[in-house]
This record gives sequence, C-alpha cells and structure tokens, in this order.
Amino acid sequence: MTAKKEWQDVAVAALDKAYVPYSHFPVGACLVTKSGKLYQGLNIENASYGLSNCAERTAIFKAVSEGEREFQHLVVAGHTPEPIAPCGACRQVIAEFCEPTMPVTLLGDDGVQFETTVEKLLPYMFTDKDL
Repeated sequence: MTAKKEWQDVAVAALDKAYVPYSHFPVGACLVTKSGKLYQGLNIENASYGLSNCAERTAIFKAVSEGEREFQHLVVAGHTPEPIAPCGACRQVIAEFCEPTMPVTLLGDDGVQFETTVEKLLPYMFTDKDL
C-alpha cells in the first residue's frame, strides 16, 4: 500500500467515527506531518450548531496541540458524489498552519478525487504578513 493510499484510508475511516446527529453529514480528514505522522480528524457537532468543529480543524488542532508545526499533506473525505471541499473557516485554519504549496486531496464516494493545494483552496489568504 502506498503512503497516499494509507492517508486516504485514514480519512475515509474517520467518516464512521464522526459525531453528526444533526446534519448526518460525516466528514473525515487525515493530516500528515513532514515526519510522516498521521492525525485523523472528524467533524463533531453540537446542539448549539456554532460550537461544532469540522474534521480538518480537528486534525490540525490535534497535531498542533501535540507540538507539530510542519505538514506535508491533507486529505479530506466525505460521503458525497463529488470530492468534498473544506469550508471557509477550515481553509483559513489550513492556511495558518500549512504552506501555500502543500498538496490537498479531496475525496468523494467511489474513489473520486481531486488534487489541489492550500493556495488554490484559498487564494489571497490572510496571513501573519497582513498584520
């Protein structure tokens, strides 16, 4: 199994762990550090919808909380016909912690996928250079 296939499998496996009693819309993620460590993320909903957290941010926050700061790839998976894309809030958090040229793989059902980068997901991103 290739590393990229393993990363995709981790993201897809997160779909079954997602806590989505309100939307019934699971999302999974796999964030890969430059050293090869994997961080699985899943969306976690709350009855107060604004307090929910997306899969991408869950993976990033887990990694950052453990001292990780260098990442090489992000995979995002959903039970959607077309590849699923991160929401705007997640795109900004991704831009905060990942290099603009870092690859991002977006997955839908049946293995359909789309390859992109952080900067293509969020052109003209707000960064520390704007402060």
